[in-house]
Amino acid sequence: MFTIVTDTSANLPTPMAKEAGLLVLPFTYTIDGKTYAAEDTEAFDGVSFYEKIRRGMLVTTSLINVQAYLDHFTSLAESGQDILFISMSSGISGSYNAAVVASRQIREEYPSVTIKTLDTMGASLGEGLIALHAAKLQKEGKSLEETYQSCRDMCLHMGQVFTVDSLMHLRRTGRCSNAKAAIGTVLNIKPLLKGNEMGQIVTYGQVRGRRKSLLALAKSYEEHVQDPENQTIGIAHADCIDDAVYLIRLLKQTKHPPKDVLTVMYEPVTGSHVGPGTLALFFLGNENVRSLKMPEI
Repeated sequence: MFTIVTDTSANLPTPMAKEAGLLVLPFTYTIDGKTYAAEDTEAFDGVSFYEKIRRGMLVTTSLINVQAYLDHFTSLAESGQDILFISMSSGISGSYNAAVVASRQIREEYPSVTIKTLDTMGASLGEGLIALHAAKLQKEGKSLEETYQSCRDMCLHMGQVFTVDSLMHLRRTGRCSNAKAAIGTVLNIKPLLKGNEMGQIVTYGQVRGRRKSLLALAKSYEEHVQDPENQTIGIAHADCIDDAVYLIRLLKQTKHPPKDVLTVMYEPVTGSHVGPGTLALFFLGNENVRSLKMPEI
């Protein structure tokens, strides 16, 4: 018996996570001195949240610390459960390393318990789709080791491309390794970003205008997607649902339309780093999907 644990960065709708049997640990965020846990996607008013950020509201976030992991992992270990922890990228958060520290301590105290920690090198649905895959394998009767190895391979092939209205938020929080490479918004230049081989956020191109940035995302998908007829891809948006709908239309018009699309609003913690107007696409691709270059559009 093993329990699959992930965090709220996985950006999964609460009913979906519950149905999959996932234990979801919350990141926290602070506004005007008050701290909130990003637990319930159904109760999160994303439209209001991102509008406040547009008006200048500052949001600070906190990772899940070692003690929080110890509390949850100990409870599972005491009940005899093995653990598969599926984490947000260590390239953009220290949360994974905190989980590793906690796991070592649990292994010492409960030597009969197996704990596997998986750095997805992703965030939002780049993490959430992997957690759902793990839940599917578990229900099919796969072992903890089999599930871990399959998810680990999936991480290496998870394409994560997105565009933002402004790099201001990623620059402010230090979440983009080369944010200074972008020109900015004066000339309506829109940056294209990706999750690289280390799970870091980097820019990989720029185009003039919002529509061209969405065309570029669709083109990156078309050039690198693998086995689209058998996969659900993910789209996350920070209060730009019309652009998400347009991107879905573009994807369905490619030579390789996806089987299905899971669309979500960015949860508040990750969303506060990427900023309102962000639109992200997640899909399984070939061996070059994390090192992709600027597509020709």
